[in-house]
Amino acid sequence: MRKLHFGLFENAQANDTGRATWRHPDNERDQYDTLDYWLKVAKVAEEGGLDFLFLADAWGWAEVDGVRPDVASIEGLDLPRLDPFIVASAILAHTDKLGVVMTGSTLLEQPYAFARRMATLDQLSKGRVGWNIVTTGTADTAVKAFGVPMVAHDERYRMADDFVEVVYKLWEGAWEPDALTKDKQGNFADPAKVHQIHHDGPYFRSEGYGNSAYSPQGTPVLFQAGASPSGRAFGGKHGECMFVGGGSVEQLAEHSRAIRAAAVESGRDADSVRVMAEFRCVIGETREDAQRRYQEVLDSQTPEVTVASYAWFTGLDLSSYDPATPMTDLHTELSQSQVSRFAGKTVGDVLKDWHEHGAGSKAFVGTAEDVADRIIELAEGADLDGFLLAPVIQPGSTIDFVEQVLPILRERGALGESVGATLRERLVGADEATIPENHPAAAHRARVASAV
Repeated sequence: MRKLHFGLFENAQANDTGRATWRHPDNERDQYDTLDYWLKVAKVAEEGGLDFLFLADAWGWAEVDGVRPDVASIEGLDLPRLDPFIVASAILAHTDKLGVVMTGSTLLEQPYAFARRMATLDQLSKGRVGWNIVTTGTADTAVKAFGVPMVAHDERYRMADDFVEVVYKLWEGAWEPDALTKDKQGNFADPAKVHQIHHDGPYFRSEGYGNSAYSPQGTPVLFQAGASPSGRAFGGKHGECMFVGGGSVEQLAEHSRAIRAAAVESGRDADSVRVMAEFRCVIGETREDAQRRYQEVLDSQTPEVTVASYAWFTGLDLSSYDPATPMTDLHTELSQSQVSRFAGKTVGDVLKDWHEHGAGSKAFVGTAEDVADRIIELAEGADLDGFLLAPVIQPGSTIDFVEQVLPILRERGALGESVGATLRERLVGADEATIPENHPAAAHRARVASAV
């Protein structure tokens, strides 16, 4: 039986990805801007046995033909939101085992400052953090806010490749793991183990000393979710955990094969990448009860939010196209994942689907046994290593899953054992907290670089 790991997918805003269900009476997401909400969610996740909490993020906002529709504000679709790094620091301070994965943009962050922020959280949490590497799918409005030029989709991945080279040098090469001696009779740090880094790339430059010493993991656990050819190639080279959307066994199996093939093409082992799929579930005592509960969620969302939400991710105003238009006729420089996933569908199909699911997958609706069956079916049939629960209602959906489904998976021998203090040891199954030698980050370690 395949041993699976689970994370919790969250957003530091009032709605989940692409939908607006905050009006549901049992949904507490409208309290996203309170510490109490996040500590409650973190407690449920940690005590329930989930490995990590994944904080999605996006810069930018919804626009349709250059105008932000009123419905986006009325429904809290895209704004306001909180900084996931600050949310993470609060969660890490109140948990002992739970990992926290933060989303950071290689288009809009500066690598030197970003490297210090991640190293700080890794240090203070004793190695419980991960980085979801994004090139910013909502880049058209984000670049306006930051006052920087727009960068085309594939070029953003070339830019990301340059970005990660800088942070790898800072995390792995600037300070050796034992550079800090803190010897009050001698040195605080051994100068022979503190090194300058030099980077003169096509997009970023950095020269000098790293601002933070070596943290417990060195490089945090690296997540990536690109589904385009460029995204898969980038993920195969750099990702340790690849996050894919939902779909059928056949669709997910194709994603898994492509990701593992990209890893091999980059000189890594196929199983060095953990493939994790997003899923949602609505659990009832009976299938009819579950369907009733799910319909209540759908009824809480207004139809007007659908067009604005899809435009936020893709820049495409679907209301301006004939409903019979094939999605393959449309093109965008924004999130191509949210266009390619609908290959074979029409604009009308997507409007209906997006209203129900947003950027996420179709929910598993049924009893706890039904949900466990579906998870095992997908994992075995699509070569998956785990799943990210995207709660339909929070915290109710998470509570239902950890209290009703996880015990079934554990009884069936499908739940992976989390061993080790750091997120990498617990999630990736590594023998050490630091990134393995076959990963490109390891080439920048001081002892390796000096030998070369």
